[in-house]
Amino acid sequence: MNLFGLIGHPLTHSFSKQYFDNKFKEDGLVDVFFELFDIENIEEVKALIANKSLKGFAITIPYKQQIIPFLSEASNVVEQINACNCVNIIDSKLIGFNTDVIGFEKSLLNHLQPHHTKALVLGNGGASAAVKFVLDKYKIEFKTVSRIAANDCLSYQDLNEEILTTHTLIINTTPLGTYPDIESLPNIPYQYLTPKHYLFDLVYNPAITAFMQRGIQQNAFVKNGYEMLVIQAEENWKIWNNGVTFNHKLS
Repeated sequence: MNLFGLIGHPLTHSFSKQYFDNKFKEDGLVDVFFELFDIENIEEVKALIANKSLKGFAITIPYKQQIIPFLSEASNVVEQINACNCVNIIDSKLIGFNTDVIGFEKSLLNHLQPHHTKALVLGNGGASAAVKFVLDKYKIEFKTVSRIAANDCLSYQDLNEEILTTHTLIINTTPLGTYPDIESLPNIPYQYLTPKHYLFDLVYNPAITAFMQRGIQQNAFVKNGYEMLVIQAEENWKIWNNGVTFNHKLS
């Protein structure tokens, strides 16, 4: 048996199992399975990897940074941003990758306009690291926004009309608004949004979050994280099955 999965907490919002179950069925794979591993502490990963059937796993909130000490090897991107969302297991060694970067990059660029030269990144966790990496690549200036102000980070209370007028790309990397807590949203002054704004929410369940809805009310362009999820899931699969042959259903 070849087992793959997703670790995180909580996982009530996740579409990953449904996505991979459908993928394996469509591809006629009979010895490949995907499970959700809702762990309350990163230390629980030790018991998971003791299962020799486990060949790899994806990582979501809150463990994209906490998984780093468990890795035997890491890609250049993981080393640069200190965040990992994909692990391949080879000879009991955990090899870390970050496919959030390519997922966010491809999804963002589809609707990026020339005037989107400055961004606000809401949140400062593992997901935001991938977002900032992409923004740096395309030379988009950004400010990080978190609950507590720091030298390199604004607080939500710092946001005003001037900042929102000049920063027309706003990316939510927090879990706020994720099912089942669909009423929650980042505390930004939504009244200053305009049709020039591009609101990208990494949350994909529900399809239209409260954050996005407030943008729609101001005629801003909005996008959720589902396309990003699909892209990074496919990139994960490329990593997991590289050079591996699985059993297929006989036609």
